[in-house]
This record gives sequence, structure tokens and C-alpha cells, in this order.
Amino acid sequence: MSLIVQKFGGTSVKDAERIFHVAGIIADTYRAGNDVIVVLSAQGDTTDDLVAKAQEIDPHASRREMDMLLSTGEQISVALCAMALRKMGLPVISLNAWQVGIQTTSVHSNARIKRIDSERVRAELDQHRIVLVTGFQGVNKNGDITTLGRGGSDTSAVALAAAFHADLCQIFTDVDGVYTCDPRLVPNARKLEEITYNEMLELASQGAQVLHNRSVELAKKFHVNLEVLSSYERKPGTKVKEVTKKVEKTNITGVAKDTSIARIALVGLQHNPGVAFQVFNLLSKANISVDVILQSIGREDTKDISFTVAKKDLEDAQKILLENKEAIHFDHLTVDDKIGKVSIVGAGVMAETGVAAKMFEALYEAGVNIQMINTSEIRVSVLIDEADVNKAVRAIHAKFFDEE
Repeated sequence: MSLIVQKFGGTSVKDAERIFHVAGIIADTYRAGNDVIVVLSAQGDTTDDLVAKAQEIDPHASRREMDMLLSTGEQISVALCAMALRKMGLPVISLNAWQVGIQTTSVHSNARIKRIDSERVRAELDQHRIVLVTGFQGVNKNGDITTLGRGGSDTSAVALAAAFHADLCQIFTDVDGVYTCDPRLVPNARKLEEITYNEMLELASQGAQVLHNRSVELAKKFHVNLEVLSSYERKPGTKVKEVTKKVEKTNITGVAKDTSIARIALVGLQHNPGVAFQVFNLLSKANISVDVILQSIGREDTKDISFTVAKKDLEDAQKILLENKEAIHFDHLTVDDKIGKVSIVGAGVMAETGVAAKMFEALYEAGVNIQMINTSEIRVSVLIDEADVNKAVRAIHAKFFDEE
């Protein structure tokens, strides 16, 4: 007997027909003799609808109250799916995150899982019940509901798989695996049979929406056997693992895009030791993550610092920096929220010469201007105009995969 954790996204449970289809997948897994823990996201556009309702009341609602509101979507999903499974004659129970004991930090809307109490779920499994758990959420030390950020149900599933030493964690989505690029944007994108944790983490962090990046971090840390597959078709997906057996023919694994970012530039900073620390420490204390950073020497012993933040954090970041303008000592602040990031990811990116040049050649041939460049051992990212992002992705993918 194996323990299998399965996660189904919002489109997979968007209506009654899809819920019964998902229940069929769960039932087959259970009837094969497995213990099953299932994590569900909110149905379809439920989360977006709830956000819209909040906007009608207060566009600046507190994150605590937003977590209270948004967490209801997953509760609806698990209750309805439990009803479907019970109608099929199977033993099942649905549980909220607080009933499971998913303990998190207190950062509302972007909490991190600290630990999971195993007693309740273990007791239900011992009674041979299918356990349905609300994804995307937990509770903090005060008992308040927290949410893990968009895509957080992936992280919920992997965390449960790690906590209960599951034999397999399956992430069911509306695509049948991980592709070299979004197949909706590039129809000839290739499905990968397997991908390393590091490559998947970079793709997820750079905008690929197949997996939540923190779920991949957890999978790597706790060696979770992870698979991404379709909830629509019964066929093998993509395995995410430590080492893959692929040959080194292809320099890159995939191309990702991200248009949910904005760039902030602090112009005329005093060229003093510690100024960068002042800037980014202020943002860190507000739980604002910074990505691409570029520092340049200005004139008259000043310098400029440019960096990107998520668009959802832009207003807060601006407010914090302007409130501390005199302490930081900068002339003025500029913002660009019409930018996008395009990245190539792969084990051969920095290990083999000419890979970055090939990417830049593709952008040149497509007539795309590069604003900023950022690299890691297995990634090259560029910031470009948001209007050029899709064109850039197609050009880069064609350069690396169509010319093989």
C-alpha cells in the first residue's frame, strides 16, 4: 500500500461535471489500494471573484481580512468533492487547514508553512478514509487564517507529502506536464518527460505557471517524488527529480515569461557605504521581495539603483521609499509597470559558451530591446517592454528548439 498526495487546480474542479471527473481519478487511486490525501484549489475564477467583491467594499482592505475571505473558496471545493466521493460510495472527509493543523508564519497573503500536525490526518487515514484538504492556507500562532499566495495549493500538497512521507505527490493541472514553453503561446513547445528540481524552480520563479516555486523548493528539500500531469487526460506527465537522464544535446530546458513585475529606479543616491542595505532592508521588513537589481555609477559621486518588484507590491514599495527619502538620500524615484521578464533556464546555460549570445541574437533579430540582464548558474533573464514579451518568447524558443 502506498500513500499518494494529489492536488487539483481550480479549472479541474470548476463545475459539477469536473468535480465528478476529479472524484473518479481519486476513486481509482483509492480503489487501487492506496491511502489518498487530496488538496484542492478554489473552483475556477472563485478567487478572482472574491477579490472583486472585496474591491467593491474596500480597495485597500487589510491582508488579514482578505485571507479570511479568500480562504472560503477552497472550503467550498473540498466539501463539494467530498459529497461527490460519498455519492460514489467511498469513505471520505473534508478538512480545513486549521483542522489539519497546518501551522504558518503570520505574513498574511504570503505566509510560509512552519509545520504540519499529523494526528488528525493520520487518524482519518487509519480509518481508511480519503482525506480532502483545503489548499492555499494555514493558521498562524494566534489561530488566524493565513494564505500562502497565488499558486499556494501546490505548496500545500508538497508540504503534506513531505510531512507524511508520501510515496508520490501528483500535481494535476490543465496541461499534461511541463513544457519547454507555454504551449498556448508556442504551439510546438515540447513536453518534458523529466526535469530537475533546480531547473523547475528557476522556471517557476521566472513566471512559468505550472508549479508554485515554493512547492518546488519544498520538494527538493525533502526529496518529494513529484509529478505534474493532466486532470483531463489519463497519461504520464513530467517527473520532477534531483537528477535526470537527458543527454546534453539541448542547452536549455525551457523559456519562461513574467509580466507581473514592475521596475523601480532610485536616481541620484549618495555614494555611501550601506546605502543598498538601507534600501533593501526597508523593503524586506515590509515583506516585499526584490528580484532583478542593477546598480550604476551616476554623476558627482552619486549612483542609481534599479530593481523589480511584483506589481502587487509596487504601491507599498513606492510609499516606503518615498517616506524614507531623506534618510536614504536620493534625488527622485521613477517607476515602470509596463515591463516584462523573459528567461531561459537549463543546466547548460552558463556551463556552455554561446548560450547567452544565442538568446541575445534571437532578441536582436526580433527587434526587441533589452533593458536589464540578470543571470544565475542555470538562467539568463532579460527585462524588456511588456508589449514585446510574447514576441520575444517565440523568437527565443524558435532559436533554441527549432534550429536543433
